[in-house]
Amino acid sequence: MLLEEIFDRFVDKSPICVMTRGLLERALCPERLEALFQDGAERQYTKKLLFSTTVDVMAAVVCRTQPSVHAAYQAKKAEIGVSVRALYDKLTCLEPGLAAALVSHTAECLEPLIRRLKGTVPPLLKGYTVKILDGNHLGRTQRRLKILRDVAAGPLPGQTLVILEPETGLASGVICCEDGHTQERALLEQVWPHVEDRDVWIADRNFCTTMFLFGLAARGGRFLIRQHASTLRWQRESPQRRVGRTGTGVVYEQTLWLQDEDGVELKVRRVSLKLDKPTRDGEQTIHLLTNLPAKIAAPRLATLYRQRWTIEGLFHNLTVLLRCEVNTLAYPKAALFGFCVALAASNVLAAVKAALRGAHPQVAIDAEVSDFYVAEELAGVYRGLMIALPESAWEHLGALSESAFAAWLLGVAKRVKLERYQKHPRGPKKPRPRRQRFAKAKHVSTARLLAQERSRK
Repeated sequence: MLLEEIFDRFVDKSPICVMTRGLLERALCPERLEALFQDGAERQYTKKLLFSTTVDVMAAVVCRTQPSVHAAYQAKKAEIGVSVRALYDKLTCLEPGLAAALVSHTAECLEPLIRRLKGTVPPLLKGYTVKILDGNHLGRTQRRLKILRDVAAGPLPGQTLVILEPETGLASGVICCEDGHTQERALLEQVWPHVEDRDVWIADRNFCTTMFLFGLAARGGRFLIRQHASTLRWQRESPQRRVGRTGTGVVYEQTLWLQDEDGVELKVRRVSLKLDKPTRDGEQTIHLLTNLPAKIAAPRLATLYRQRWTIEGLFHNLTVLLRCEVNTLAYPKAALFGFCVALAASNVLAAVKAALRGAHPQVAIDAEVSDFYVAEELAGVYRGLMIALPESAWEHLGALSESAFAAWLLGVAKRVKLERYQKHPRGPKKPRPRRQRFAKAKHVSTARLLAQERSRK
């Protein structure tokens, strides 16, 4: 009875935090994580430290409820049951394939729930599943390894390719590489298991290779990829014709017949956007290649390509709101595992926003609700929530059917006071003025400068 009263109090005061904890119970259920480990582990095995416990510890770090792995261990030392050295050894050896499987697992678990909640955003292209592909190099770590202490250059622990589905907001897949200097194109063959019929892959020009375009087309996938200047070849092309304009420039279209190494041709449309204003790199024209049917107009495709920046927003949230790069983890496997746990946590936050869309359909959630304030509340309230309500208080949510859990989630989401998380977008940036230089002074008094300004008025 007392636990029910405490539970209701948290639902009333911090429904966002309760929703997140409930979703974690579904997406990161220990039994499912152990099954994932048993199915995916190649060389690792379990003695005392469970894979689910390792995920739990890392989740506390990436969600900023604990400042470090050691602090997260200290908080749950009695429950973990092994030494901190054993925990670090486990992190050091976690296989990147397991970390990637964790991300796919959360996406597969949450995607049907998001659709049941009616919490998706309008599809970018009706009848297709849009997937945005981009790479991310993990930031340099501290030089905690003996081999790094005499190295002046920044040590990179690895890199990833991330697949984002903007309709649900979920990172549906990730490809991990321990070598931080590997060219992203060398990882493209690992994308093939993620390609499905009726997919539309959007990517930057670094992914515009003969192998990738022909491979997507052979597997029934569609693409909208910016053309690279020197990675493709063709013998035939049609005349270019003007087909309209967008808000940023005039759109032209033509047909190219690309050739692979064996001379096999692939017919594609080249959409060229001649910009009214050049890019920051001074480029006047952007060329896009696609094998989407002609009924999808070229100006529509030029506008659709701009959604590629959605994944940059995901990377920003992973870095600023979560802690996807734990710079104390210098071993590549540990650093990649931390990044993948952050992606899994991001998927849970995407489901939280989906519940808000379903509960408040009259509100433009993405335009009005700030991810920053949501993350701040989670970081501040979550530790207290777990002290007041032990894990046993959440187990009943994991046993609910999907429809019952969705109904519970909507009920909690309706109690969220959206004004507490209101965005405050800044105005347009002003030109940076030329700074006043002082020949003989390295510092100035702010009070004196304010006094001078007042005297002029």
